Amino acid sequence: MASLLMTRPVGMIASCSRKSMCTPVAALKHLPVLQARKQAGHQSAVTQPQWSRSSSVIARSADAAKELDPVETAVSKVTGAKLAPTVVTLVTIAMWYGLNIGFNLLNKTIFKYFPFPYTVSSVHVVVGLVYCVAVYAIGLKSASFGRMISKEEFGRIIGPASMHAIGHVAANISFAAVAISLTHTVKTLEPAFNVVLAKIILGEGTPMGAALALVPIIAGVAFASAGELSFNWTGFISAMLSNLTFGFRAVWSKLAMTKSLDSTAVYAWTTLISVFICVPLALLMEGSLLTAGMNTAILQVGAQRFYMDLAAVGLLYHLYNQFAFNTLQRVSPVSHGVCNVVKRIAIIFSSVVFFNQAMTQQALIGTCVAIFGTWLYTDQTARAKAAAAAPPKAA
Repeated sequence: MASLLMTRPVGMIASCSRKSMCTPVAALKHLPVLQARKQAGHQSAVTQPQWSRSSSVIARSADAAKELDPVETAVSKVTGAKLAPTVVTLVTIAMWYGLNIGFNLLNKTIFKYFPFPYTVSSVHVVVGLVYCVAVYAIGLKSASFGRMISKEEFGRIIGPASMHAIGHVAANISFAAVAISLTHTVKTLEPAFNVVLAKIILGEGTPMGAALALVPIIAGVAFASAGELSFNWTGFISAMLSNLTFGFRAVWSKLAMTKSLDSTAVYAWTTLISVFICVPLALLMEGSLLTAGMNTAILQVGAQRFYMDLAAVGLLYHLYNQFAFNTLQRVSPVSHGVCNVVKRIAIIFSSVVFFNQAMTQQALIGTCVAIFGTWLYTDQTARAKAAAAAPPKAA
């Protein structure tokens, strides 16, 4: 009995302020109750980690849900949260490609009867601005400007917006001066500009394997369109200027995008700023010849088609660039440049069909090389990311 009193639970010690509970008989009476309490405490200790694990899983799920944007959240109801970002990115790229192809074909058609690149460039951004204002006015603010921007945000946007406007005019000068294949061949150098600028401005490195994969992409597209080229210094230099300015645009736009100011809003404000750059340039460079040029174009295709073509090409231009900015928000500048290269392959193929051009064996080989380069770039980038994410091996 003495040993029982020496080993009694701590709970009994606290109850010994009353003499009746400090006797051996009292201890025996309270022993079943204390054992039950001890068993209940043990069960609570066992179940607590399970509750903690469940809570941590719920918390992680909530954090994962928070990472999805509104579009991804809607898509995740069909595809699941894991696949939603990939699906949204692929659809965004597909829309970008389709609208861009339509724009290029119609734009080149317009230049055949109305060769005024500064004016057409201005029409593109003016129609885009009208679209943004109309969408904003009906209450769809998230599909337009989003909100008023601060002075600091304007300072971040003005740089890429200026590069966008200058690059846009330069590209249209090239489209008007030379064949569409030459412009897109020269512009395949854009990923190289993006690699350098992303490193200098953002400090983003590119894996060596992925960087080397840019070589067959560029060479393949150049080889594919080489048989259709008619070299022109005006077209070549303006296309190179477009590469440089669009490279700055891609990198600086990445810095301008924030959680409160997404890619759609950035491009809407970019369009507004571009109007104040493109329109004065058009009046300065082509204003004196514009009336005569419009009259000639109307005599050739009719007033209805002339104005409808300009309105349609402006809308296509705005929408394809909006999806291009949406894509840029979802991928790195270098990946965005590679998407541009693949897009040019699609444009070259579509132009061959649309303008009834024969595709040579050289063009087919070059296209295959470019596609291989694109696959190689994707593979090397994925390998580099996997290697970086892998935990270090134990010594």
